Amino acid sequence: MILQTAIPHITTLPTMISELLIPASVAAKHITRFLPAYSQALPQGADYVRVLPEIVLSIFGMIVMMLEPLLDERAGQNILGLIALLGALAALGATWFMAQSPGAAFWNMVQVDGFSVFFHVLIIAIAAIVILSSYEYMAVQRIRAGEYYSLILLGTVGMALMTSAVELVLIFIALEISSISSYVLTGFRRHEAASAEASLKYFLLGSFATAFFLYGVAMMFGATGSTNIEQISRALTAAPVPLLAFVAVALMFVGLGFKVAAAPFHIWTPDVYEGAPAPIVGFMSTAPKAAAFAVLLRIVFVIDVPGSFWLVWCAAALSMTLGNVGALVQNNIKRLLAYSSIAHAGYLLMAFAAAPALGASAAMFYTAAYAAMNLGAFAVVSHFANAGERYVTLEDYEGLGRSSPLLAATLTVFLLSLIGIPMTGGFFAKFYVFGAALKANLIWLTVIGVLNSGVGAYYYLRIIVMMYMRESRKNLPTTKVPFPLGLALATCLAATLYLGLFPNSILQNAQDSAQQLIRHSRSVAPPSAPVSVLHDLL
Repeated sequence: MILQTAIPHITTLPTMISELLIPASVAAKHITRFLPAYSQALPQGADYVRVLPEIVLSIFGMIVMMLEPLLDERAGQNILGLIALLGALAALGATWFMAQSPGAAFWNMVQVDGFSVFFHVLIIAIAAIVILSSYEYMAVQRIRAGEYYSLILLGTVGMALMTSAVELVLIFIALEISSISSYVLTGFRRHEAASAEASLKYFLLGSFATAFFLYGVAMMFGATGSTNIEQISRALTAAPVPLLAFVAVALMFVGLGFKVAAAPFHIWTPDVYEGAPAPIVGFMSTAPKAAAFAVLLRIVFVIDVPGSFWLVWCAAALSMTLGNVGALVQNNIKRLLAYSSIAHAGYLLMAFAAAPALGASAAMFYTAAYAAMNLGAFAVVSHFANAGERYVTLEDYEGLGRSSPLLAATLTVFLLSLIGIPMTGGFFAKFYVFGAALKANLIWLTVIGVLNSGVGAYYYLRIIVMMYMRESRKNLPTTKVPFPLGLALATCLAATLYLGLFPNSILQNAQDSAQQLIRHSRSVAPPSAPVSVLHDLL
């Protein structure tokens, strides 16, 4: 009975199989046809080479984090610091390999050129110096090293990626990677209420600033239909600039202005710098600023929205004035250098108001010079502060020229460079920035800058007077400078003097990199791989 029922179905089975095989063969033909298109959508080997420094930093950051629970707390401090330092040096080597493979990567979201290589080298070198200067600090302050070094490396990943990203959404992701690390590192002195307060304040205000930047990205997409910087530039030059694009640039400038501590978005800076660990303050005042200025260079000089000039002009004038005036009344050296960093952000923004050919290279040179002298100054502060960062007032530096003459002399060179005295990197940094502003006929902005430089000289010289012309009224302990910190100070000192005596090579490199940036702004990017694949599939 069952067999009789099944026989009709068995006889129809070949027909059913043939009907099923026809769509399968058609599907196989389509898969064979579109397989090359799918393979084009996958990242190529060259794409990974063009983000090799970020890959190396991420790997070493994870290694440090995984090894930390396996090592003894005391012995692990130096081992983890050495691994982190090797990671930074390996990333510098990876940057050389990246430079050998210029071009776009990951569907035109990343651009490797002289501009991105310049900032990669600068930011990774800053991370290496901060790691060196943290060896002694971690032991004295009794801070666990694992997360500390790992966050420095992972934060550097975001900062480096910001400099090569040409896609606003990717810039936002990289900015968040950098910011989250900075928020945590700011509060690393867990036993100090001021550090927790600084971290919370930085997090809350930074979140608002990031929201402004993201709103600007969304509005720019609404105005141009793209988040790729080069495509945005072409869309804005091909048609009248819509009002939404002006609002978008203003909102993005607010977000990035917070990161570089430019007025009027600077209010967080003194409190955060005072509460954060001293080596991290040196890190925050240089590496994230360099990354944010790299993004600003692309936005100001590549997108080039009309009207952004006055936005930059006003921010530069306000930053120079408020920063220098605020520093005059400070008694805490970390707060004084915080207001100083606001003023230097204003000097840097002067270059953004100038013509692209002159302003971009001047801004890049200034970023490198400022990184060397400011890192060195905060390395001295971190050593002298001692346990609990007790010695950070200007009175604590009285008589330092007698008790520790070499340390005082080193700090003096950094302070003279911050003033802009000849034979230091700070002199040529200001010279090139002021020169670019004058050639762009920005007379009044240059006058404001020169006057503020004179005001700034007062509070820098005040520290030197304290060290050499006042007798110490406190019996402060003087500790020997350990080798890693001495190496970090020697590197910063050599860089500051080299940029002041032989600036041509770095300036030429900056000019060549700036020319590549400007050329990219005028070139037409090829269509990205996902778009072509989607077109084939449709």
